[in-house]
Amino acid sequence: METRHAEVSFGEAVRAFCRVAALSFGGPAGQIAVMHRILVEEKRWITERRFLHALNYCMVLPGPEAQQLATYTGWLLHGWRGGLVAGGLFVLPGFISILALSVLYAGFRDATLVQALFFGIKAAVLAVVVQAVIRMGRSALRNAVMVLLAALAFVALFIFAIPFPVVILGAALAGWVGQRLAPHWFVFDDEADDEAATAARSSGGASWRRALGVLAIWVPLWVVPVVIISRLMGPDSVFTQAGFFFSKMSLVSFGGAYSVLAYVAQEAVQQYGWLGPGEMLDGLGMAETTPGPLIQVVQFVGFMGAYRFPGGLDPMTAGVLASVLVTWVTFVPCFLWIFLGAPWIETLRGHRAVNATLSAVTAAVVGVMLNLAAWFAIHVLFAQVTTIDRWGMHLAVPEPASVQWASLALAVAAFVALFRYKAGMLTVLLISALVGMAYFLGVAYAWQWPA
Repeated sequence: METRHAEVSFGEAVRAFCRVAALSFGGPAGQIAVMHRILVEEKRWITERRFLHALNYCMVLPGPEAQQLATYTGWLLHGWRGGLVAGGLFVLPGFISILALSVLYAGFRDATLVQALFFGIKAAVLAVVVQAVIRMGRSALRNAVMVLLAALAFVALFIFAIPFPVVILGAALAGWVGQRLAPHWFVFDDEADDEAATAARSSGGASWRRALGVLAIWVPLWVVPVVIISRLMGPDSVFTQAGFFFSKMSLVSFGGAYSVLAYVAQEAVQQYGWLGPGEMLDGLGMAETTPGPLIQVVQFVGFMGAYRFPGGLDPMTAGVLASVLVTWVTFVPCFLWIFLGAPWIETLRGHRAVNATLSAVTAAVVGVMLNLAAWFAIHVLFAQVTTIDRWGMHLAVPEPASVQWASLALAVAAFVALFRYKAGMLTVLLISALVGMAYFLGVAYAWQWPA
C-alpha cells in the first residue's frame, strides 16, 4: 500500500480530521483505531509502517499519545498547517463538552439528579482503569525485572506518596544503567524502521536552524501566557498555580492519561484543595464519556479550582478562564514535541540505551496506573477512608464496615461486561450511569416517602 499524501488537498485533510475528532470516543486505543481506519485503510494516505512508526514516537512522549498522533499525521500530510488543524480539531470537541459539563456540575452538583448520574459512572470508571492496567501490564511487563520496577513504582506512590516525577526519573535511570549491566533484561527491540525514517525526512527535514525556529515560536506560546497571568493575578492566585502546575505536568505525563492522573489527583486534591476525591472521579467520568483525549479531565480540575477560589472574579467566569488556561498549557507542549522532534527522532531508533530507558519507564508506568486503580477503588467502594502518616508512610486505609455494596456490584458488572463480553467502553459507561441513576434516585426518594 503506497502513500499518496502529496495528492491530498488541505480541505480534504481537514474534513478527514473532523471525522476523526467527531469519532474520538473510547480512550486512546479507540481513537488510534479510528485514525488508522480512516487514514490508512480507507483513505490510504499513510502506509501501515509509517503510521506505526509515528505511533511509536508518540507513545514515548509526555502527553496524550492519540492527540500527538493526530498532530503527527497532519504534519506528514500538510506540514505545520496540517499538524495544527489535526491536533486542534482533536481537542476541540472534548474542550467544548467538558466546559459545558463543568458549568452544569459546578452550578448543580448538589442536586440529587447530578449525584445520581455520577454514582454509576464512578463505578464503571473503576472497571475501565483496572482494564487499562491489565492491558498495559501484558505488553510492558515482559520479564521479572520489569515486574519488579512496576511493583516498586506502586509501593513508592501508594504507600510512601513519593512524587510521580521522582518515580519516573528513577525508572529511567534504572533502565539507562541496567542496559549496561544486563542488556538482555532491558532491551527488547532495536530494529530501525528505515522506511519511516526516510518518510519523516522527506516531510520537513531535520536541521538545527529549523529546530531553533520551532523553539522560538512554541516556547513563548507556552510560557508567556502563564507569566502574564502571574503578573496580573498574583503569584498565589489559583490561575498562577494552575498554569505552573499543569505546565510541569505536561513535562512528566509519560504513559498516557491514566498514569498521570494519580499525580494530578494527589496534588489537586491533597496539596491545593481544588476539589475532593469524589469530584476527581466525576471529572474522569466526564472525560471518559466525551470525545477527545482523556487527559482533558485536567480542564475540569482547573475549572473547579478557579470556581472554588475565584480571586475576586465571578466564580463561573473564573472557571471558564481557568479551563482555557489549563487546556492551553496542557496541549501547546504537544505541538512543540511533534514539530520539534519528529524529523530527528528517527535517528534514535535502534539506540539500545534509549530503548532500555523507555522500557523501564513503561514498566514503572504500569505501577503508576495500578496506584491510580487502587486510589479509585478505595474512594469508590468505601464511604470512610483514613490516612496513616507514620514511619514515612502516607497510606490511605478504607473502613471495611463502610463498604458501598451498590458501587461494588456496579463495578463488578462493568468489569464482567468489559472483559467477559467485550462490551464497548462507552456502552458500559452509559449503562452504568443509567443503572446507577435509577438506584440512587430510588434510594433518595425512598427516604422521603411517608411511613
